[in-house]
Amino acid sequence: MKYTARAYKFGDDISTDLIISGRYKFAIRDMKELAKHVMEDADSQFYRKSKDRPVFIVAGSNFGMGSSREQAPRALKEAKIPAVIAKNFARIFYRNAFNIGLRLVECDTGKINHGDTLELDPDKGYLKNRTKNIELPIRPLHPVMKGLLKAGGVVKYFKKHRGLNFGS
Repeated sequence: MKYTARAYKFGDDISTDLIISGRYKFAIRDMKELAKHVMEDADSQFYRKSKDRPVFIVAGSNFGMGSSREQAPRALKEAKIPAVIAKNFARIFYRNAFNIGLRLVECDTGKINHGDTLELDPDKGYLKNRTKNIELPIRPLHPVMKGLLKAGGVVKYFKKHRGLNFGS
């Protein structure tokens, strides 16, 4: 499947608190409502600017650092973010994202500017910056991670395959 969206660019060291503020952790239980607050502490206009058109969140290094708050990737997925593209991700965030079926893409984001139109084809393994007409190499995903994304996360994978047998 191919995804096309605009880049909404952030910098390095985006914490889970910037993705979804801790003040909402217990105040909002409904994920659709929580999704309206994604990235608001990093950019208060994010929801307003991104709710009517698809955006890729693009960042530098260490996206998702900080707490292991599972609400962060869940809120991003509920906000209909087709993928988060960054140089690299904090390990706990990375694991939580794939567990719930949120697509993460690792690549050098230095040649992506805010507002650029990007085309992602994870099956063919490329990210194209249409604005600059360049193709950026992406880090290939392990087949296990591909299986989790295809199923929609680890729980759905487990239910579909009656276990975690990734060999079939």
